[in-house]
Amino acid sequence: MTEHQHSSRGGHQFERGTDGPKVIVVGVDGSDSSFRAAAYAAGLARRQHALLALVYVQPVLTAGAAFGAPVAEATDGIAEDLIAQIRESTEQVKGIFDVRWEFHTLRGDPYTGLVKAADDLKADAVVVGTSEQAGHRIIGSVAVRLVKAGRWPVTVVP
Repeated sequence: MTEHQHSSRGGHQFERGTDGPKVIVVGVDGSDSSFRAAAYAAGLARRQHALLALVYVQPVLTAGAAFGAPVAEATDGIAEDLIAQIRESTEQVKGIFDVRWEFHTLRGDPYTGLVKAADDLKADAVVVGTSEQAGHRIIGSVAVRLVKAGRWPVTVVP
């Protein structure tokens, strides 16, 4: 049997996303909902034998918020603490669910960062927690914007 005949019979070539996700991106930011999303995504990754990519998008200070070095340094310090907390939590998730996982950090706004990560990693699915910020109603939550992008299946975990 030739290679062409084999693949035309539905052999080893699968369309992206139709054979279950192989790369699952989950956004984590230290909030309770993002840790619930990570736990959900880890369970999904375990069942699908997929790679779990935990992505933290570190916010960049706007010019108006950066009044001086102490503010910027404090923000960086908080970010480092958050990264440490996320890493510690992912270690716990790793132990419980025994999945292949990676941890990625980017700088920028959460939506753009998650889109970039999902594109770069060729994600088959994206998982996020519900927004815990009141301001998301004005500019749209990250979850709603990801769904509207229509590029991957998006799961929103409460």
